[in-house]
Amino acid sequence: MDGQNLLYWQERIDLAAAFRWAARLNMHEAVANHFSLSVNDDGTQFLMNPNQKHFSRIKASDMLLLDANDPDTMNKPGAPDPTAWGLHGSVHRKCPHAKCVMHVHSIHATVLASLADSRLPPIDQNTAIFYERYVIDEGFGGLAFEDEGMRCAGMLQDPKIKVMIMGNHGVLVLGKDIADTFNRLYYFERAAETYIRALQTGQPLRELPHDIAAKTAAELDDYPDQAERHFSELKAILDEEGSNYSS
Repeated sequence: MDGQNLLYWQERIDLAAAFRWAARLNMHEAVANHFSLSVNDDGTQFLMNPNQKHFSRIKASDMLLLDANDPDTMNKPGAPDPTAWGLHGSVHRKCPHAKCVMHVHSIHATVLASLADSRLPPIDQNTAIFYERYVIDEGFGGLAFEDEGMRCAGMLQDPKIKVMIMGNHGVLVLGKDIADTFNRLYYFERAAETYIRALQTGQPLRELPHDIAAKTAAELDDYPDQAERHFSELKAILDEEGSNYSS
Protein backbone atom coordinates (compact mmCIF):
# COMPACT_ATOMS: atom_id res chain seq x y z
CA MET A 1 0.00 0.00 0.00
CA ASP A 2 1.54 3.33 -1.02
CA GLY A 3 1.35 6.55 0.96
CA GLN A 4 -1.40 8.03 -1.22
CA ASN A 5 -3.65 5.11 -0.34
CA LEU A 6 -3.40 6.06 3.33
CA LEU A 7 -4.94 9.47 2.70
CA TYR A 8 -8.61 9.88 3.70
CA TRP A 9 -8.64 6.41 5.24
CA GLN A 10 -12.01 6.64 7.02
CA GLU A 11 -13.61 7.98 3.85
CA ARG A 12 -12.13 5.04 1.93
CA ILE A 13 -13.54 2.59 4.47
CA ASP A 14 -17.02 4.09 4.25
CA LEU A 15 -16.95 4.15 0.47
CA ALA A 16 -15.88 0.50 0.39
CA ALA A 17 -18.77 -0.40 2.69
CA ALA A 18 -21.18 1.35 0.31
CA PHE A 19 -19.89 -0.71 -2.60
CA ARG A 20 -20.21 -3.96 -0.64
CA TRP A 21 -23.82 -3.20 0.30
CA ALA A 22 -24.74 -2.09 -3.20
CA ALA A 23 -23.55 -5.49 -4.42
CA ARG A 24 -25.46 -7.31 -1.69
CA LEU A 25 -28.65 -5.46 -2.61
CA ASN A 26 -28.15 -6.39 -6.29
CA MET A 27 -27.63 -2.78 -7.31
CA HIS A 28 -24.35 -3.56 -9.11
CA GLU A 29 -23.84 -3.90 -12.86
CA ALA A 30 -21.16 -6.59 -13.20
CA VAL A 31 -17.90 -4.53 -13.12
CA ALA A 32 -19.51 -1.25 -14.20
CA ASN A 33 -21.05 1.71 -12.30
CA HIS A 34 -19.28 3.99 -9.87
CA PHE A 35 -19.38 5.96 -6.62
CA SER A 36 -17.24 8.98 -5.76
CA LEU A 37 -16.60 11.27 -2.79
CA SER A 38 -14.96 14.69 -2.89
CA VAL A 39 -12.28 15.32 -0.27
CA ASN A 40 -11.43 19.02 -0.70
CA ASP A 41 -13.42 22.21 -0.23
CA ASP A 42 -14.24 22.92 -3.88
CA GLY A 43 -15.06 19.26 -4.57
CA THR A 44 -12.55 18.77 -7.37
CA GLN A 45 -10.40 16.14 -5.67
CA PHE A 46 -12.29 12.91 -5.14
CA LEU A 47 -12.08 9.23 -4.31
CA MET A 48 -13.59 6.74 -6.77
CA ASN A 49 -13.61 2.99 -7.39
CA PRO A 50 -10.94 1.49 -9.64
CA ASN A 51 -11.66 0.48 -13.21
CA GLN A 52 -13.56 -2.77 -13.75
CA LYS A 53 -13.53 -4.17 -10.20
CA HIS A 54 -16.67 -5.84 -8.87
CA PHE A 55 -18.42 -3.95 -6.07
CA SER A 56 -18.39 -7.06 -3.86
CA ARG A 57 -14.55 -7.12 -3.81
CA ILE A 58 -13.71 -3.43 -3.41
CA LYS A 59 -11.58 -2.51 -0.38
CA ALA A 60 -10.61 0.80 1.19
CA SER A 61 -7.10 0.57 -0.24
CA ASP A 62 -8.43 0.17 -3.78
CA MET A 63 -9.87 3.67 -4.08
CA LEU A 64 -8.42 6.05 -6.65
CA LEU A 65 -7.65 9.61 -5.61
CA LEU A 66 -8.38 11.83 -8.62
CA ASP A 67 -8.36 15.51 -9.54
CA ALA A 68 -11.25 16.65 -11.73
CA ASN A 69 -9.08 19.43 -13.14
CA ASP A 70 -6.21 17.17 -14.21
CA PRO A 71 -6.44 16.77 -18.02
CA ASP A 72 -3.89 13.94 -17.97
CA THR A 73 -5.90 11.66 -15.68
CA MET A 74 -6.87 9.17 -18.37
CA ASN A 75 -3.27 8.89 -19.61
CA LYS A 76 -1.84 7.78 -16.26
CA PRO A 77 -1.32 4.21 -15.01
CA GLY A 78 -4.36 2.92 -13.13
CA ALA A 79 -6.70 5.37 -14.86
CA PRO A 80 -10.40 5.15 -13.97
CA ASP A 81 -13.12 3.84 -16.22
CA PRO A 82 -13.56 6.49 -18.95
CA THR A 83 -17.32 6.82 -18.41
CA ALA A 84 -16.78 7.10 -14.65
CA TRP A 85 -14.27 9.89 -15.28
CA GLY A 86 -16.59 11.59 -17.75
CA LEU A 87 -19.59 11.56 -15.42
CA HIS A 88 -18.10 11.94 -11.95
CA GLY A 89 -15.27 14.22 -13.01
CA SER A 90 -17.79 16.54 -14.64
CA VAL A 91 -20.13 16.58 -11.65
CA HIS A 92 -17.32 17.25 -9.16
CA ARG A 93 -15.95 19.96 -11.45
CA LYS A 94 -19.26 21.79 -11.94
CA CYS A 95 -21.28 20.98 -8.78
CA PRO A 96 -19.25 21.63 -5.61
CA HIS A 97 -22.34 20.96 -3.47
CA ALA A 98 -22.37 17.34 -4.72
CA LYS A 99 -19.90 15.95 -2.20
CA CYS A 100 -20.81 12.34 -2.88
CA VAL A 101 -22.09 10.93 -6.19
CA MET A 102 -23.45 7.41 -6.70
CA HIS A 103 -24.45 6.05 -10.09
CA VAL A 104 -26.05 2.64 -10.64
CA HIS A 105 -28.28 0.79 -13.07
CA SER A 106 -30.35 -0.77 -10.28
CA ILE A 107 -33.33 -2.68 -11.62
CA HIS A 108 -36.35 -0.64 -10.54
CA ALA A 109 -34.71 2.77 -10.98
CA THR A 110 -33.72 1.74 -14.49
CA VAL A 111 -37.23 0.49 -15.27
CA LEU A 112 -38.50 3.90 -14.17
CA ALA A 113 -35.86 5.60 -16.35
CA SER A 114 -37.06 3.52 -19.32
CA LEU A 115 -40.68 4.68 -19.18
CA ALA A 116 -41.92 7.43 -21.50
CA ASP A 117 -43.09 9.17 -18.32
CA SER A 118 -40.26 8.74 -15.79
CA ARG A 119 -41.83 10.80 -13.02
CA LEU A 120 -41.96 9.29 -9.53
CA PRO A 121 -45.31 10.33 -8.05
CA PRO A 122 -45.70 10.58 -4.25
CA ILE A 123 -47.84 7.53 -3.51
CA ASP A 124 -46.28 6.54 -0.17
CA GLN A 125 -43.75 7.76 2.37
CA ASN A 126 -40.72 6.50 0.42
CA THR A 127 -41.75 8.04 -2.90
CA ALA A 128 -42.54 11.30 -1.07
CA ILE A 129 -38.87 11.54 0.01
CA PHE A 130 -38.06 12.60 -3.55
CA TYR A 131 -40.95 14.98 -4.16
CA GLU A 132 -39.59 18.04 -6.03
CA ARG A 133 -36.05 16.77 -5.40
CA TYR A 134 -35.21 15.04 -8.67
CA VAL A 135 -34.65 15.93 -12.29
CA ILE A 136 -35.39 13.74 -15.30
CA ASP A 137 -32.79 13.65 -18.03
CA GLU A 138 -34.64 13.08 -21.29
CA GLY A 139 -31.63 13.71 -23.53
CA PHE A 140 -29.63 10.47 -23.28
CA GLY A 141 -26.69 10.81 -25.63
CA GLY A 142 -24.88 7.49 -25.29
CA LEU A 143 -22.16 6.41 -22.89
CA ALA A 144 -21.16 9.01 -20.31
CA PHE A 145 -17.85 10.10 -21.78
CA GLU A 146 -16.67 13.68 -21.20
CA ASP A 147 -19.25 15.57 -23.28
CA GLU A 148 -22.15 13.52 -21.98
CA GLY A 149 -20.90 13.89 -18.42
CA MET A 150 -20.70 17.65 -18.76
CA ARG A 151 -24.22 17.77 -20.18
CA CYS A 152 -25.54 15.78 -17.21
CA ALA A 153 -23.63 17.94 -14.71
CA GLY A 154 -25.27 21.00 -16.22
CA MET A 155 -28.65 19.71 -15.03
CA LEU A 156 -27.53 19.41 -11.40
CA GLN A 157 -26.75 23.02 -10.52
CA ASP A 158 -29.68 23.41 -8.09
CA PRO A 159 -28.58 22.06 -4.66
CA LYS A 160 -32.18 21.02 -3.97
CA ILE A 161 -31.91 18.38 -6.71
CA LYS A 162 -30.65 15.18 -5.10
CA VAL A 163 -31.43 12.63 -7.82
CA MET A 164 -31.16 12.50 -11.59
CA ILE A 165 -33.40 9.94 -13.23
CA MET A 166 -31.21 9.28 -16.23
CA GLY A 167 -33.64 8.49 -19.02
CA ASN A 168 -32.78 5.24 -20.85
CA HIS A 169 -29.83 4.81 -18.50
CA GLY A 170 -30.18 4.53 -14.71
CA VAL A 171 -30.00 6.81 -11.69
CA LEU A 172 -27.50 9.31 -10.25
CA VAL A 173 -27.78 10.22 -6.57
CA LEU A 174 -26.09 13.14 -4.80
CA GLY A 175 -25.48 13.76 -1.12
CA LYS A 176 -23.48 15.57 1.52
CA ASP A 177 -21.50 12.47 2.54
CA ILE A 178 -21.43 8.71 1.99
CA ALA A 179 -24.10 7.82 4.55
CA ASP A 180 -26.49 10.47 3.24
CA THR A 181 -26.00 9.44 -0.37
CA PHE A 182 -26.21 5.68 0.15
CA ASN A 183 -29.33 6.09 2.26
CA ARG A 184 -30.91 8.13 -0.55
CA LEU A 185 -29.84 5.58 -3.16
CA TYR A 186 -31.35 2.76 -1.09
CA TYR A 187 -34.66 4.54 -0.64
CA PHE A 188 -34.86 5.62 -4.26
CA GLU A 189 -34.62 2.02 -5.38
CA ARG A 190 -37.26 1.05 -2.81
CA ALA A 191 -39.51 3.90 -3.92
CA ALA A 192 -39.11 2.99 -7.59
CA GLU A 193 -39.97 -0.63 -6.79
CA THR A 194 -43.12 0.40 -4.93
CA TYR A 195 -44.23 2.57 -7.84
CA ILE A 196 -43.46 -0.06 -10.51
CA ARG A 197 -45.31 -2.74 -8.54
CA ALA A 198 -48.26 -0.39 -8.03
CA LEU A 199 -48.41 0.19 -11.79
CA GLN A 200 -48.42 -3.57 -12.34
CA THR A 201 -51.72 -3.93 -10.47
CA GLY A 202 -53.46 -1.85 -13.12
CA GLN A 203 -55.43 -0.10 -10.37
CA PRO A 204 -55.68 3.70 -9.95
CA LEU A 205 -52.94 5.21 -7.78
CA ARG A 206 -53.68 7.09 -4.56
CA GLU A 207 -51.34 10.04 -5.05
CA LEU A 208 -50.62 12.43 -2.19
CA PRO A 209 -51.74 16.04 -2.71
CA HIS A 210 -49.02 18.64 -3.20
CA ASP A 211 -49.15 20.09 0.32
CA ILE A 212 -48.92 16.71 2.05
CA ALA A 213 -46.20 15.43 -0.29
CA ALA A 214 -44.14 18.61 0.24
CA LYS A 215 -44.64 18.42 4.02
CA THR A 216 -43.63 14.76 4.13
CA ALA A 217 -40.52 15.39 2.02
CA ALA A 218 -39.44 18.24 4.29
CA GLU A 219 -40.03 16.16 7.42
CA LEU A 220 -37.96 13.32 6.02
CA ASP A 221 -35.19 15.75 5.02
CA ASP A 222 -34.92 16.77 8.66
CA TYR A 223 -35.37 13.33 10.25
CA PRO A 224 -32.58 13.13 12.86
CA ASP A 225 -29.60 10.83 12.27
CA GLN A 226 -31.49 8.35 10.10
CA ALA A 227 -28.90 8.09 7.33
CA GLU A 228 -25.99 7.94 9.76
CA ARG A 229 -27.61 5.19 11.86
CA HIS A 230 -28.60 3.21 8.78
CA PHE A 231 -25.06 3.28 7.42
CA SER A 232 -23.37 2.54 10.74
CA GLU A 233 -25.57 -0.54 11.09
CA LEU A 234 -24.56 -1.71 7.62
CA LYS A 235 -20.88 -1.37 8.54
CA ALA A 236 -21.51 -3.20 11.82
CA ILE A 237 -22.99 -6.14 9.91
CA LEU A 238 -19.94 -6.27 7.63
CA ASP A 239 -17.63 -6.12 10.64
CA GLU A 240 -19.48 -8.92 12.43
CA GLU A 241 -19.17 -11.05 9.30
CA GLY A 242 -15.40 -10.50 9.16
CA SER A 243 -15.49 -8.66 5.83
CA ASN A 244 -12.19 -7.30 4.51
CA TYR A 245 -13.79 -4.12 3.08
CA SER A 246 -11.85 -1.88 5.50
CA SER A 247 -8.42 -3.19 4.51
